[in-house]
Parts: sequence; C-alpha cells; structure tokens
Amino acid sequence: MVDKVYDDAVAALDGLLFDGMTIAAGGFGLCGIPETLIAAIEQSGVRDLTLVSNNAGVDDFGLGKLLRAGQVTRMVSSYVGENKEFERQYLAGELQIEFCPQGTLAERMRAGGAGIAGFYTRTGVGTLIAEGKETKMFGGEPYLLETGIVADLAIVKAWRADPYCNLIYRKSARNFNPMAATCGKITVAEVEAMVGPGTIDPDQVHTPGIFVKRLIRAASNEKRIEKRTVSAGAV
Repeated sequence: MVDKVYDDAVAALDGLLFDGMTIAAGGFGLCGIPETLIAAIEQSGVRDLTLVSNNAGVDDFGLGKLLRAGQVTRMVSSYVGENKEFERQYLAGELQIEFCPQGTLAERMRAGGAGIAGFYTRTGVGTLIAEGKETKMFGGEPYLLETGIVADLAIVKAWRADPYCNLIYRKSARNFNPMAATCGKITVAEVEAMVGPGTIDPDQVHTPGIFVKRLIRAASNEKRIEKRTVSAGAV
C-alpha cells in the first residue's frame, strides 16, 4: 500500500501550490470546511487563486482568510452573504465573481469528477445566470449548458478516514465535500479521526480512497456557529 498519510498540512500541500491555480473546497457555510488546509494555503503565500466553493466563509474564518490576505482574484460560488470583505472587494473591483446556483454548482463539480464536459439544466433560464450561455430545447423547454469543473487541487474535510483514505462525512459536512473530492486533479483531505484498516464498512464510504492522494489529521476542528439565533429571554 502506498502511504498517503502526511504529518501535517504543509507537508501534504508541498509541491502542489502555484500562483494562478484553481482550488475547489468542500464544506457548507462553516460546516465541514478544511480549515487546517486553508490555514496552510494562507501561510504559503500563494496568490491569484480561483476558488470554487459554495461560499467564502466569514471575514476571519474559512476561505475568508484567503480573501483577507489578498490571495484570491476569482470566486465561483453560490452564496456569499456572510462575508463583508468579500462584498468590499467585489464592489471595489478587486474580485471577480461567477455566481452559480447551488444545485448547479454541486453538479458542475460532480460532472467534472465524472469526466462529463457539460450538461443542460433548467436552473437559471431567463435570469442573469443565462447570459452568454448556450441554450437548447428539450421537450419544448429551454435548458442552459453548464460546464463541468475540474480544479488543480481539491481540499476537503472528513469525519472519519482509514489509512487507505476512504472517507466518511458527518451530516451537513457531507454537502459539497464528496463532489469537491472528485473534481480535483489532486485531492488532499483532512480528517477529524483516523481509524484502523477494515474499521469502515465499505457500504458506508462516502468518498473512496482512490480519489484522495494525500491525507492529514486535522489540527483544528472549531465547528464555529455561523449565525447564532436564540429565543427571547434565553441566557
């Protein structure tokens, strides 16, 4: 067996980062984000990045750290409402944005990982999303052509992994992580807990180890609440 488990994020990313690259990141909001790998990317100083992710984190956490450090020039995202620095850079013309409906973004990542160059969808027809895109009629209805996404690097976070890099995600962290894991030319995963060979039931694997080239134990599992809501009178 080829040993794909690395000591830390810096070692796992060694030789993979370069200016102008595209990075796909898993996670949903602040749930299931590869925060240890993001910190190492920030530390590397790599610049001119295109990030493909459902969202951009918040100003001081998640992918927001890379935005704040001025390392990102383009985002492909579906939701950006919690990041004031994202808003500032966009309105100042410092950041390019490709807005993509959430389901379409998930499918573009999945398609890229499956070797599918493009697909047609009804989502976005008749909106700004349709501008400049090919339209084709199916069953008398217009559909947009969307392209699959293939990233230079994918970074994901799992709940459990074995030494073969088979991954299990937990609850909402399963959003976007499985698709991101397949669409990278190289995929690096971080995991909360490592388990022994044979511990994970093959039927429970969410991302087979064949997709993962390098794996680390996460150094940070903050599980921050993105928007805290409490009832009136609560302590």
